[in-house]
Amino acid sequence: MGKLGFISIVIAALALVLGQRILNLRTRAFASRELAQKHLPNCVLLKNIDHGSEDITITGDGLAFISSGLKYPGLPSTDVTGKIFFLDMTNHRMKPVELRMPRNFDLESFNPHGISLYTDPSDDAIYLFVVNHPEHNSQVEIFHFVRDDHSLVHLKTIQHELLHSVNDIVALGVESFYATNDHYFTNELLKTLVEILLLQPWTNVVYYSPEEVKVVSEGYYFANGVNISPDKRHVYVVDLLDHNVHVLERKEDNALVQVKAVAVGSLCDNVEVDAVTGDLWLGCHPNAMKVLRFDPTDPPGSEVIQIKNIHSDQPVVTQVYEDDGNVIMGSSVAATYGKKLLIGTVFHKTLCCDLE
Repeated sequence: MGKLGFISIVIAALALVLGQRILNLRTRAFASRELAQKHLPNCVLLKNIDHGSEDITITGDGLAFISSGLKYPGLPSTDVTGKIFFLDMTNHRMKPVELRMPRNFDLESFNPHGISLYTDPSDDAIYLFVVNHPEHNSQVEIFHFVRDDHSLVHLKTIQHELLHSVNDIVALGVESFYATNDHYFTNELLKTLVEILLLQPWTNVVYYSPEEVKVVSEGYYFANGVNISPDKRHVYVVDLLDHNVHVLERKEDNALVQVKAVAVGSLCDNVEVDAVTGDLWLGCHPNAMKVLRFDPTDPPGSEVIQIKNIHSDQPVVTQVYEDDGNVIMGSSVAATYGKKLLIGTVFHKTLCCDLE
């Protein structure tokens, strides 16, 4: 066989492998899924939020915190700086207010992603943990929330080599948390092209405290949302590209042990936990390919999934909401308070609906 013939065979083999990888990616992204309409009553778009509400978390007394303005490789974004909004769910006006940021904080590079709250039982002080990507790096910011004047006081920036591609976070104490890394590589080209095409279960969950930092769970295709059960005994990790929510048991040394995985049938992003019922609420991407190739004439849709009795032998997975993108695009989180449901998005608006 001549040199030219050998090169031709190699090129053909590479093309075949690449074609298979692309087909696999399209399958995992549900690229052929047609979106339907399954709406809830009295849905309204919240004012003031126009550039995403990637993550939302709500305190037990109805104080909602919303991260906005995420710039993430491969997704639509604007030049608007990142913001944190506050919403009192007990106020019938339902008007989000932008929280005042501290003067000693670099707001120009603020790029907020996942968020989590910790309320100190000793004095009821509220600490807000924010995943931040300045210049596409990864770090965690810890703030103290001052309720009287709707402001944040910056306390600490946390950086660590194991926190290299952080997506979401769940606070465990005033300086400790679990965090998901959604990529294995740190190089932008390897992260956004090579890693996605290879689709290997290389991502992980990290435990952080001032005394110890360690990988506590791994083997995820795209570790995304993370949260904790009301009794603090179990941690939930969403694998976006494997369409599962993993249930992990928390050990005394903060290690996590796999209990089971629950299929959700969608590409779910963040997970919130009802503090009363223990139900899981997930904002999902029913057709993720539409998010990646964003076309305003064929917009990405939104989906909300609820999981009841996740620790039982037969968890109940229910699609609560679905939209084809004409109302709300690219849902990333769903959070409830009472009979109200907030649906946040990666780059669009925020929807508030009544739960039937």
